[in-house]
Amino acid sequence: MNKQFWNGFTNIVKKEVVPALGCTEPVSVALGAAIAMRRLADLDPLQDEARNEQLRIEVLVSPNLMKNGMGVGVPGTGMVGLPIAAAVGALAGDPDAGLEVLKSITLDDVAKAKVLLDEQRVSVGVAAVAHILYAQVTLFVNEQSVSVTIADAHTQVIEIRQNNSIIYTAEPVQASDKSQQDASPFADATALDVYEFATTAPLEDIAFIEQAYQLNDALSLEGLTGKYGLQIGATFQRNIDRGLLSKDLLTDIMRRTAAASDARMDGAMKPAMSNSGSGNQGIAATMPVVVVAEHLKADRETMIRALMLSHLMAIYIKSHQNKLSALCGATTASMGAVAGMTWLLGGQFAHISAAICNMIGDITGIICDGAKTSCAMKVSSSASAAIKAAMMALDGIRVTGEEGIVDNDVDATIRNLSALANGAMTQTDVQILEIMVQK
Repeated sequence: MNKQFWNGFTNIVKKEVVPALGCTEPVSVALGAAIAMRRLADLDPLQDEARNEQLRIEVLVSPNLMKNGMGVGVPGTGMVGLPIAAAVGALAGDPDAGLEVLKSITLDDVAKAKVLLDEQRVSVGVAAVAHILYAQVTLFVNEQSVSVTIADAHTQVIEIRQNNSIIYTAEPVQASDKSQQDASPFADATALDVYEFATTAPLEDIAFIEQAYQLNDALSLEGLTGKYGLQIGATFQRNIDRGLLSKDLLTDIMRRTAAASDARMDGAMKPAMSNSGSGNQGIAATMPVVVVAEHLKADRETMIRALMLSHLMAIYIKSHQNKLSALCGATTASMGAVAGMTWLLGGQFAHISAAICNMIGDITGIICDGAKTSCAMKVSSSASAAIKAAMMALDGIRVTGEEGIVDNDVDATIRNLSALANGAMTQTDVQILEIMVQK
């Protein structure tokens, strides 16, 4: 048992599993706008109302961030897209709230933000940058300007400019720091190490993951009201009520997981517990596990360990891939969920390995064509694939190493999946964005 990874595992889960209000790509733009406005308010002597009358906003984002921000709901606004995110972030965002930057906006704030859009004082374009995740937000008032650049992580500010003069730049990574980064817990760790940590680490060290259940279950209940998006979760519920579907484990997993995504993607004012920078990935890694745990009447410790196994396995799989890609992140997060569900249902590591390989043999290649309400469909499809893969594995059935990209070894299979996401699917990403912007 490789306990030398355990501190690193704990730290990376605390870093990657955090509350996020709304889709993290437009929220990243809103955060940049909020930080810029605080600087601009210090720089410009005008009162808020007078400043807002002169305000103009320019946003440049990477192609991947544009793809994920074009059609997704922005919390509390009733609108979709990056322009409203930038406007309401500038006018009312909390620059200290990270991914919950929009938690305190009001209807009056939204009305003022819509004025900026109506008067065409907000522009959004694609930047020619190497960063997969990149957002530069520049605010102008009279002769003053402040520009905030976020890159590589949704809350990581790398540069601030004031009237074209750099006033802050992130410290360059030193060689010693680079070595520490390379020595991350996943540099030498395996899926077995993840399993052993989640199932045997002291409960007090991992109990914090319980908040994922609390936040994402509340979001699921909100989605079941039927007020959000394509109402995938509510559709399942209505057809249970009509007698067309039974309220069995599979249906309940799809119903409750999709409902959380319905609410989150259509701008509900409730945070999701995210995973790897994505609320949908956090939902996909949480809700199927919660439903199985409740179905089995598992105790608190068992649910916590299953949630830790799910979230950490999802992070482990995602760590092999680019932050944003053409591969739907809900599918990889659901590969974490299948680990948690398989363990809850009595499986050991061999069963978990088989279940992950079953999923990679099943749903690999589902594309990410941007964040939007229909993501709830992909979330529910991935959740249903996960319980199917788990049940097959528990019966001793798995996709073999002679089939497709699946290898006999689970870690090799994960690397094969990631090679596809980071390699050939990069061109798929370009094609997807071309289609989206030409519509």
